[in-house]
Amino acid sequence: MSPETKKLFNILLLGVSFMFIFTAFQTCGNIAQTVITNLNSTDFHGSGYTSMSIIYGVFSASNLVSPSVVAIVGPQLSMVVSGIFYSLYIAVFIQPATWTFYTASVFIGIAAAESDRRTVFIALTVISLVGTVLFFLIRKQEDTKAPGEEDSVNEILGDSSMNKSAQGKMTRAVAAFKKSIKLSFTKEILLLSVTTAYTGLELTFFSGVYGTCIGAVNRFGSEEKSLIGLSGIFIGVGEILGGGLFGLLSKNNHFGRNPVVMLGIIVHFIAFYLIFFNMPSDAPIAPMEGTDDVAYMIPSKEVAIFCSFLLGLGDSCFNTQLLSILGFLYSEDSAPAFAIFKFVQSICAAVAYFYSNYFLLQWQLLIMVVVGFFGTITFFTVEWEAAAALAARGSDYSSI
Repeated sequence: MSPETKKLFNILLLGVSFMFIFTAFQTCGNIAQTVITNLNSTDFHGSGYTSMSIIYGVFSASNLVSPSVVAIVGPQLSMVVSGIFYSLYIAVFIQPATWTFYTASVFIGIAAAESDRRTVFIALTVISLVGTVLFFLIRKQEDTKAPGEEDSVNEILGDSSMNKSAQGKMTRAVAAFKKSIKLSFTKEILLLSVTTAYTGLELTFFSGVYGTCIGAVNRFGSEEKSLIGLSGIFIGVGEILGGGLFGLLSKNNHFGRNPVVMLGIIVHFIAFYLIFFNMPSDAPIAPMEGTDDVAYMIPSKEVAIFCSFLLGLGDSCFNTQLLSILGFLYSEDSAPAFAIFKFVQSICAAVAYFYSNYFLLQWQLLIMVVVGFFGTITFFTVEWEAAAALAARGSDYSSI
């Protein structure tokens, strides 16, 4: 197998592994609050929102130290251990207890019938474990090097001691951490942090809160719980369509990123407006028996699922363009820049999951509208400045 083939094999294997793990985890997060609401009538007492808040809170903090951990134990073992923790978190739902539930949430960083719950979460656990096991098949770094590159590999993994290798990686990790702190206070990062904060808030809404709202509406009848899965599917369809379309457009985009971000905020505002009219205000925090309340229209399944598609499509608009502009602005310092991006996004997701325990639907929508509006303005500002800088150098705008 040639080095190029091995690299392609590793890329495909990573994609499949993460697909399995995050299919299981995102599905778990989407139905967690509904499942737990039903379990709270037993000896179990917990909150899916609080659990996800813990996960994203710990995740944001771990972004600061994860480079050092990876430098010491290596990327492959790091991914295997992480996959195991994801699987353990999902497995907790098979036979949950309050203390194991929240403990598993830290290490990560229910349908009505008990038997249905076990079947669902056993299946999700197996899927996650399959993704974790696939990490073991990743080819070692030295196996992907061309013959002429053997000396550099030996320098890293062969002749030099493992201690020196770890120390060198640790030094680079510390340097990356310091650079992240320095970049955090630059004008561009501060402006883009508002946009990133919005992506964290709406991530929480479409990945956890909205599915719970759908499952709590009694007027949807016996299909209310099954609609949660259908909602997740259409969110994914929106993400795939937007990601594919705008990812291709970014290769030859003469108009810049602002039109795509504008489309994203318009799509989200339409979704929020329809959700406000379609969903009862107490849907995010409804008790086990659900809610019989009505908003400003009789709840419509079709509108609810259409909004799921819009949420996924709008999210893809923001994320593709944020990743694009970060890669352009910080092509030489991409790791620290993306670490800041994930840190801010995860912190805001954690905050949003926390307040979702208490805020009615209209207040959650209002928060996203306000932050989304200002996040769009700040993104436009950074994009305009980047275009102006390119124009001053005589470069083509489409190159950004």
